[in-house]
Amino acid sequence: MLENLHSGSKPEDTLFPPKITLQIKGKLFTLDSPWIMGIINTTPDSFFQGSRTRPLKKEVLDKAEAMIAQGARILDIGGYSTRPGADFVPEETELKRVISVITDIKERFPDTLVSIDTFRHRVAKEAVAAGADLVNDISGGAMDPCMHETVGALGTPYICMHMKGSPQTMQQQTQYEDLEKELLEYFSDKIRACYEAGIKDVIVDIGLGFSKNPEQNYRLLRNLPLFKTLQLPLLIGLSRKSMIYKVLKCSPEEALNGSTALHMAALIQGARILRVHDVKEANETLLLYKQLID
Repeated sequence: MLENLHSGSKPEDTLFPPKITLQIKGKLFTLDSPWIMGIINTTPDSFFQGSRTRPLKKEVLDKAEAMIAQGARILDIGGYSTRPGADFVPEETELKRVISVITDIKERFPDTLVSIDTFRHRVAKEAVAAGADLVNDISGGAMDPCMHETVGALGTPYICMHMKGSPQTMQQQTQYEDLEKELLEYFSDKIRACYEAGIKDVIVDIGLGFSKNPEQNYRLLRNLPLFKTLQLPLLIGLSRKSMIYKVLKCSPEEALNGSTALHMAALIQGARILRVHDVKEANETLLLYKQLID
């Protein structure tokens, strides 16, 4: 998979499969068109204030309903802020923040897919029992050695992200000899481990903003077609991140326009899932993208 990376072959030489399927709780889903994943953070300290939602039933359901109406195919529920330098959150606190939220959303919107954003296998297990359909792990299993085995037993798709260290240390670990090659090797190893643990469907997230500086983030986005060689769906999460607001010299609250611009770039480069704070604007970007490629 890696031997051709520097052999002169071009990214476009490896075609992205026209259709990718995911099996979720006995149903087959096809990503023949990119999906929008809406972010619902039940945390008091997520980097973008607009994503913070108190774990109160009406507040959560109102936000979920709005995102679904605006075009979200997946709602990503997180109870542990993973912004750079985020505080440690005890497992019990994380569980209290997410389990009732997932239960409420699935009861009201049973046909909407829900992912649990966690690096802890117990949280993943209890979230799936509460109704979650996918597991979204920022550490790719590195922060909990039981994660892969747990997800394999649960039978859910697994979003495997690249990160070095932890949210508390990741921004001190941005040194790479060969950025793309190291990430491809990382994913090759992780995907193999996932399959060996019984995970059937893996989604790849290159981890923009996680153990990467702004220059590296843009380099990876520019070279996203290289990761098509993995022949798995590519998820991109860049919404309102520092790679946008630091370049534009603004705040996360003012970074919507920049997010929209880079979402279009990500779609053109091969992203199959966009993880976003602003579903309406992301879905409009997706509709224009479809017009562009038709």
